[in-house]
Amino acid sequence: MTTTATGALAAAADAARLAPSVHNTQPWRWVVDGDRLELFAAPERQLREQDPEGRLMVLSCGAALHHALVALAAAGWKAEVDRPAGAPEAGEPLAIVRAVSHAAADPHDMHRLQLLQVRRTDRRVVTDEAVAPAALDALAAGARRGGARLHVLNRDQVLQLAVMIEHSGEAEQHDERMRDETKAWVGGERAAGSGIPDSALPAQNPRTTVAERDFGVAGTLAAGEGHDNAAHYAILYGEGDERPDWLAAGEALGELWLTATGRGTAVLPLSSPVELDFTRVALRRMLGDTGWPYLVLRLGVADPEHAGPPHTPRLPAADVIEVRG
Repeated sequence: MTTTATGALAAAADAARLAPSVHNTQPWRWVVDGDRLELFAAPERQLREQDPEGRLMVLSCGAALHHALVALAAAGWKAEVDRPAGAPEAGEPLAIVRAVSHAAADPHDMHRLQLLQVRRTDRRVVTDEAVAPAALDALAAGARRGGARLHVLNRDQVLQLAVMIEHSGEAEQHDERMRDETKAWVGGERAAGSGIPDSALPAQNPRTTVAERDFGVAGTLAAGEGHDNAAHYAILYGEGDERPDWLAAGEALGELWLTATGRGTAVLPLSSPVELDFTRVALRRMLGDTGWPYLVLRLGVADPEHAGPPHTPRLPAADVIEVRG
């Protein structure tokens, strides 16, 4: 057990490498300095074509922040977090975590870290078993704890979403720069430790009402039988559309996904609808213009008889964590 603040913060940053990120770009960087852990965005791993304003980059950083805080709690550390308001100037952190005090670890907090360690993105079709209403309520509560909201779509809205994603997919397929950017992050073994490997991509397109993103690569993952009739689709959203809101959305995604993993619910983020202005506006209309959409999620029950895909690779700790002093 790590009982020094510096060691605990370094271990938390290491655990945060497990966080989900758009195209597994892992667009974050940590600096450990005494009892202080700083989180920075890593623009060199930003999707410049698909995410020019950095929404998904900062959201991914928020998920990493969530994971770091879960790891600190699992080690018995109480932490304080400063999330600077407004858009930070170049070189300023998105968040500052301080280790305040240490005590015996709570088994509940330790179990939460274990759930993050088994979490994964599963692009297979889900089973015909519907997610229980109590589980959906728990996921919505998890999103609220993280600082966002979850709107579960009705059947008509799901059909609208299917058309929306079809249009966004066509738009991106006709954009050569977007296609080239996707190719740079998807396919192959991804030996460098980032991006989506073949092992996490279906060998053939799953049969779904709402199409998954066409990465232009045939993977090695068996998509599974059936259809997504039992799946729920939801919008993760919030009240604002600025960097602090995107960071909170990532924290909400991390907490929601942790809750889902504990309840056997599979989560598949769909980012294509928020990458284009016209589809993002359409999502906002689904929310009655009362919130800003950050991400679309497919929620379902995975087949327990078949092992899920392997974890996607991660960048070496030395590439994303700097320990000073």
